[in-house]
Amino acid sequence: MDDETVEQVRAIVASIPPGSVLSYGDVAEIAGLRSARIVGRIMAEDSADLPWHRVLRSNGTVADHLRHRQLELLRAEGVLADGARINMRRYRWGAGE
Repeated sequence: MDDETVEQVRAIVASIPPGSVLSYGDVAEIAGLRSARIVGRIMAEDSADLPWHRVLRSNGTVADHLRHRQLELLRAEGVLADGARINMRRYRWGAGE
């Protein structure tokens, strides 16, 4: 994976405003990538200084090992889960614009 792709994904994630989310697929599409898995890989390796918690699976769920912390961070920004799922229609960045 080239540095330009990594920086592009990082810039997109950094630009997601508080109270909003995107899916890995959304980030991939914005970045012009073919696969959400690339975004997941970048996030797993290089996202500690980013609002990583604003990136979710396309169905609004989070990884099991991150669930508690991620939902806590989202809740602090006003993004409320229905059980363990975020309503992507409601909170997806740009959905209400």
